[in-house]
Amino acid sequence: MFRFVFRFVFRFVLTFVVLGSAAAALAAGQPVLPASMLERIGAYVEQYYARAQSVLAIESVTLQPLNRDLSAEGFARRLVYELRIEWMPDTGAEPSVVRTLVSVNGRPPRPGDEPRCTDPRGVSPEPLAPLLPDRRVNYVFTPAGRTAVGGRAAMMLDYRSVRPEPPKVEWRDECASIDLPGRTRGRIWADAESAEILRFDESLVGLVDIPVPVPQQRRGAAPFMTIERADMSIEYRRVAFVDPDETMMLPARIDNLVIVRNSGSPRLRITQTFSGYRRFVTESRVVR
Repeated sequence: MFRFVFRFVFRFVLTFVVLGSAAAALAAGQPVLPASMLERIGAYVEQYYARAQSVLAIESVTLQPLNRDLSAEGFARRLVYELRIEWMPDTGAEPSVVRTLVSVNGRPPRPGDEPRCTDPRGVSPEPLAPLLPDRRVNYVFTPAGRTAVGGRAAMMLDYRSVRPEPPKVEWRDECASIDLPGRTRGRIWADAESAEILRFDESLVGLVDIPVPVPQQRRGAAPFMTIERADMSIEYRRVAFVDPDETMMLPARIDNLVIVRNSGSPRLRITQTFSGYRRFVTESRVVR
């Protein structure tokens, strides 16, 4: 029996977007986010990437299949990666997360360990990239009030897509890599003074049907699979480095819930936690 599975590109779940589109917000009768706040966030993200390229981390990933009531079903798959960020702004390329596999279910990787369809990609888009000043073009961003996050005064900012784009799907045997640009809405929490990103929540807007190619249908797959739900939440925390002294807001945890009807992994909870941050300050020295 053919068992269809998918490799989900968490670009849409991890995308962090902002738009200084006052006209669109006014037309919708919504309050307009001050341009100064947008520019401060963009400047912060540029500085963040300039600094984060010298940072390495350990990413622990748990992939837990779920029952219909979202309780755990069976055993979870556990992966550990060494993670870093690459960004070459002069080339126009987006910042990317680069992973090196360290362990699979508590053991070192073996030569025959092929990535499963739902495993994170070795290279994937970095979540804050669309906040860069030259990329704020596809979303309306509006204020949602003030609150506190970890004792810090924060502005809440909601966003939505101006228009959805067609799904981007790449097929490889039983795996489908799916990107859903422009089909999300969410909220970010930014420090009111420093514009540092403290938290981000995002979810899919509406159901998305993905046609399944005829060869996969002949092997038992349904004509369509339907992405019903894709929720993501990122928490950031302060990480201190020494020699030289420096403090950065870096990811602490990412929670994802994905529900895809007619797939081999219909309900999946993915938890990513980050630890062991260390920084390269020269070519020959690592500082924890």
